[in-house]
Amino acid sequence: MHDMNRRAFLARGGMAAAGTALAAVPHAATALVRPAQGDFSAIDAALAGAVSDGSVLGVAAMAATSDGIVYRGTAGRANLETGAPMRDDSVFWLLSMTKAFTATAAMQLIEQERMRLDQPAAEILPELAAPTILEGFDAAGQPILRPAKRQITVRHLLTHTSGYTYSIWSDALTRYEAATGMPDIATCKNAAFTAPLEFEPGERWEYGISMDWVGKLVEQVSDQSLEVYFRENIFAPLGMKDSGFLIGSAQKARLAAFANRQPDGSLAPAPFEMPQRPEFFMGGGGAFSTPRDYMAFLRMLLNGGSLDGARILRPETVAQMMINQIGDLSVHEMRSAQPGFSNSFDEFPGQPHKWGLSFDINTAPGPNGRAAGSISWAGLLNCYFWLDPVSQVTGALFTQILPFYDDRVVALYGAFERGLYRGLGRI
Repeated sequence: MHDMNRRAFLARGGMAAAGTALAAVPHAATALVRPAQGDFSAIDAALAGAVSDGSVLGVAAMAATSDGIVYRGTAGRANLETGAPMRDDSVFWLLSMTKAFTATAAMQLIEQERMRLDQPAAEILPELAAPTILEGFDAAGQPILRPAKRQITVRHLLTHTSGYTYSIWSDALTRYEAATGMPDIATCKNAAFTAPLEFEPGERWEYGISMDWVGKLVEQVSDQSLEVYFRENIFAPLGMKDSGFLIGSAQKARLAAFANRQPDGSLAPAPFEMPQRPEFFMGGGGAFSTPRDYMAFLRMLLNGGSLDGARILRPETVAQMMINQIGDLSVHEMRSAQPGFSNSFDEFPGQPHKWGLSFDINTAPGPNGRAAGSISWAGLLNCYFWLDPVSQVTGALFTQILPFYDDRVVALYGAFERGLYRGLGRI
């Protein structure tokens, strides 16, 4: 991030190290709920152990099959000041787990033929008509730009093949922000959309602000803000009463504590909040939700687009979202340009993986139980989910820790997945 933007982000708690670093959380409250189906004691132990050894301040995990919810477990505290325990209705900032909502909204509009997958995005948003590509920097450190030769399509944006990147994983865009003063997308300032591309649309896969542009497409086509569109077309039908962009006092009272991992492995609690007077609603990462709400959304996808009588998407649309949409291109390791925000990471090192609309797809069986063809993704504050359409299993793990892809949380996520499949007798 540009220094000014970084300071603003840090002031919101993104990297602040206020409070005393905690090597472990004493007297951690544990509230584990075991379902009637299966033996999931290994998950219970893993969650409780992660609190006791200081891996997390608090954690929530939920899982379901096509038969319904099979596991919900929590450990640790949601509020360090009051000692309130973590619950399945504790509120988490989702960051990039917001993208699944935005993709769903876009696919609803595509189903209604109000938008087309291979439509030039500039037909909807004229500001996408003449993108530029960042080729490098001159001797004075100023960016060298050239016009893009190809048009950006809706598909390019939904699949992260548009050429847009994130500065967190791009040395070039980090330098561009510093040279130009362009705000980072996390500030929710419209000026962040002046970012250049780093390659021709369709040339390769690179994670970035594409889904924030998709959010703009949804707003333009529907003539509604994302806050209203999501509430009316996704959240309300699914009973997701604790999800949105603008957090109310009831949700704020249930916020899960945020912390930064320190060099010695301890956790330093700090405040964190996404902008509440945003210039735009950040379809790529601005929403909050609860484990209970997010599981309703995942169960809808697992059930082919409907849940408890509410149809959100057609079955064929959900199937389309879960298959390779980038052809011969591949998802690759994301190398950190800003280690304070994210470690370098690859969900499936040594394995080929693809991208759907808008999910990572492992083409080989995962190491912890999921079948080949499962979809998954995560949020910057170390929240994770997967959905296995072959085994009909979905699960999600929630914490609030920076930097992303924390090795202790990733290990806990793996233990959760293994415990779930073993408890279900599926590995």
